[in-house]
Amino acid sequence: MIMLSAAILSSCSGNVTGNAPAENEVIAAIMGRRSIRKYQDKAVPRELLEKVAVCGINAPNARNAQNWEVRIVDSPEFIDGVTKVFLKEAPDAAARNSYFKNVFRNAPAIICVAGAEGRFTDIDCGLMGENMMLAAYSLGLGTCCLGGPVDLLMNNPEARPFYDALQFSEGYSLRYILAIGWPEEAPEAKSRDASKIRFVEFQ
Repeated sequence: MIMLSAAILSSCSGNVTGNAPAENEVIAAIMGRRSIRKYQDKAVPRELLEKVAVCGINAPNARNAQNWEVRIVDSPEFIDGVTKVFLKEAPDAAARNSYFKNVFRNAPAIICVAGAEGRFTDIDCGLMGENMMLAAYSLGLGTCCLGGPVDLLMNNPEARPFYDALQFSEGYSLRYILAIGWPEEAPEAKSRDASKIRFVEFQ
């Protein structure tokens, strides 16, 4: 018989945030990372963007199939061009957001992740994304995982040339986009419900 134990690790009881002390650098990065939506108007060196992407492709993946492709974009022409298409769809977006710069949460660069069809591709791409976000944080960079611009790039005819410019292989489709740049904010951690964690007792 399987029973869910109500006992939770004492260090994780109740609501927890990422402000708790960490015992090592990896845990510190996990607990300290935030989604960043305000970025400095400052380019990210390509060697750092590449380092983040390399950390991504070193994520675990099923059967080492590596059913992903990564495209890094730091072209203002690309970012501004997609933003112009977005503003045609949502002309009041800039008015509603006083710090609006672009559709990618104002970041100066983006990392686009595509995946091939496959049973485990979504999981593999998700693991890759977390690797990249933690690597970016460790380098002093901020990130935000985006889905909205994916729909824009894939479904808006005016945005299609930008999507095509990413040159994903046949059979691959865009899964998410990471905004990445130097953060201009330090948001507080949102609480997490640690009661979702339980030990399973099997008797």
